[in-house]
Amino acid sequence: MAILLIAEHDNAHLKDGTAKVLTAAKAIGGDIDILVAGEGVAAVAEAASKLGGVRKVLVADGAGLKNHIAEALEALIVPLAASYDTIIFAADTTGKNAAPRIAAKLDVMQISEIVSVEAPDTFTRPIYAGNALMTVKSTDAKRVVTVRLASFQASLEGGSAPVEVVDGSAAAPKTTFVGQELSKSDRPELVGAKRIVSGGRAMGSSENFVIIEKLADRIGAAVGASRAAVDAGYAPNDYQVGQTGKIVAPELYVAIGISGAIQHLAGMKDSKVIVAINKDEEAPIFQVADYGLVGDLFKVVPELIGALDAAGV
Repeated sequence: MAILLIAEHDNAHLKDGTAKVLTAAKAIGGDIDILVAGEGVAAVAEAASKLGGVRKVLVADGAGLKNHIAEALEALIVPLAASYDTIIFAADTTGKNAAPRIAAKLDVMQISEIVSVEAPDTFTRPIYAGNALMTVKSTDAKRVVTVRLASFQASLEGGSAPVEVVDGSAAAPKTTFVGQELSKSDRPELVGAKRIVSGGRAMGSSENFVIIEKLADRIGAAVGASRAAVDAGYAPNDYQVGQTGKIVAPELYVAIGISGAIQHLAGMKDSKVIVAINKDEEAPIFQVADYGLVGDLFKVVPELIGALDAAGV
């Protein structure tokens, strides 16, 4: 059995999600090759080769692969698929865009956002906004799988896999990349952050939301928000955590002024430690919190920042 893992990267750096997908691939079992497709990706390939448990790294370097357009990845991956039983992606923007197209070309069912591996052909994935889990067994000759990164720990380094070049010049799609608008921040990226501080509708305004950002900056955390806070205009869309936002699983998740609607819980319930601050002692968030504090956030959070300063943390 052989697995082709599509690396997650920005053409310069290998992202942490690749190591998490590798953990899922190891659970499936078999020889694992990593495909690094992009432009100027020598450093990415080197980083991928250091991950433990990798047989070899395939490098496809070409201008048509720079922006990870689905059509370009399809032209590259479908011919390679003949040598593999499973093709596995992170369930990120690239995976969600390219995997369905590749599955269609291979005439197989895509298995989306798995959270565990039960057997080489059997996986568990969430349904009904995470309210239930479904076990899926594939009878297809080949499997195309995307992985929910929040559900897997990253594999460690310690490997020295050989790097092999494959032809990436054929991946020149008719689709043209026009541009992208990316939000820039000095804070950690929300999906991969180890600490997250999130605010909810109780913040009351975008001006008050600055309190969340101050605490996040104080502890080196990313900033998140509930959908209610985003819909009210208190925080930008890219802060949203939940069913219709980003799925996260940090080591520490601090929920401030968030009631704990099921849609929000679906996006952060796998966090290692959950701290909730809310003035409503009946708020559902306290049912999943490891630590809960009932109080006025506009008093409690400044006191918490002051205590951190005093302690020199």
